[in-house]
Amino acid sequence: MTTRYWIGVASRDHVKAAESGGFCQFRHGRTAPIRRLSTGDGVVYYSPRERMGEGAYVRAFTAIGEIRSGTAYHAEQSACFDPWRRDVDYRSANDAPIAPLLGQLSFVRENPNWGLLMRQGFFEITQTDFDAIAKAMGKRPPSPAGGVE
Repeated sequence: MTTRYWIGVASRDHVKAAESGGFCQFRHGRTAPIRRLSTGDGVVYYSPRERMGEGAYVRAFTAIGEIRSGTAYHAEQSACFDPWRRDVDYRSANDAPIAPLLGQLSFVRENPNWGLLMRQGFFEITQTDFDAIAKAMGKRPPSPAGGVE
């Protein structure tokens, strides 16, 4: 199976909660994005703001990891919210502001309205883009067998 690479968009506080819990969820816990993930896929989160819809602007990549083996599952977050999730092995990484990467990332170069793409909350990127983001976050590119080191 081919490794794929994904960007999820969420506020930094939500990303840090997912990172500390070792999971990912996208687009407010919808099932479709989670079901597209496979074991070994690379995931990076972009955070536009500190908190959902408010707080300081972050505009940076704030977490990076690899999908663990297993399947999608429901998590009861509250009585009326049970999002779909997958487990992730996150790597220690620095925040990487997007501004210095704008000329390097193909999804930005190919789409001058890349901010609208981010509003989708989840989309696939190339390995080259993933590697550039990983490097900016202080991580080495994935090994040939996949995975973020």
